[in-house]
Amino acid sequence: MNKKILVSVLMSTHNSEKTIKNAIESIANQTYKDLEFLIIDDCSDDNTYEIIKDYSKKYDFIKIFQNKSNIGLTKSLNKLIKNSNGEFIARQDADDESLKERLASQISKLIKHDVDFCVSRAIDIQTKNNIPRFSNYLPKKYVLKYKNPFIHGTLLIKKTVIENIGAYDERFYYAQDYKLFKDLIEKDYSYIYLNKPLYKLNTKNNISTNKKDIQSYYAYCVKRNIEPDGRS
Repeated sequence: MNKKILVSVLMSTHNSEKTIKNAIESIANQTYKDLEFLIIDDCSDDNTYEIIKDYSKKYDFIKIFQNKSNIGLTKSLNKLIKNSNGEFIARQDADDESLKERLASQISKLIKHDVDFCVSRAIDIQTKNNIPRFSNYLPKKYVLKYKNPFIHGTLLIKKTVIENIGAYDERFYYAQDYKLFKDLIEKDYSYIYLNKPLYKLNTKNNISTNKKDIQSYYAYCVKRNIEPDGRS
């Protein structure tokens, strides 16, 4: 890859002091180096922001932001998109880790196949299994009718594409990733799905498990094309 392409890695965090170091270091250790790492603290009341500040002193590609009140993941990500400078946008969650070749592999594939976004499988940190498991072998458009077939943290997307689609739909306090992917697929944006796991996903004490009922409600709204009632 001769052309240098800036990638903006986006991470929103709230009370992640136990996991955020590994998440940050997994981006700092990427083999792909043309990146900026935008991290926003969504009004944590633990030591998260202090940890982020320490890392921003160590790595000059880290840019930090702080919300004065807790506004949630959706609005926080949109705020980071507006402040990003990269040609590509990549996601990273504060309790997950990216394998060191993740960005290099995804950028190479996205450019080679000339697609709009790229996602991959992941390794479940708790079970060590590759995920998705059984649904991985079904057509993604079919799975999309019932659940999100993609792992949000593995997303790499052209900035122009996520801007053209209106970024994350702020009506969706939860399941914003499901809504985004559904919009992308329905608008016929092209993608490549990498079967090789490039990401380590935490499946314990995360939003999907701690907020299961409300997450299910927002996912239902995505599936049925219903506007959510704004509950959070």
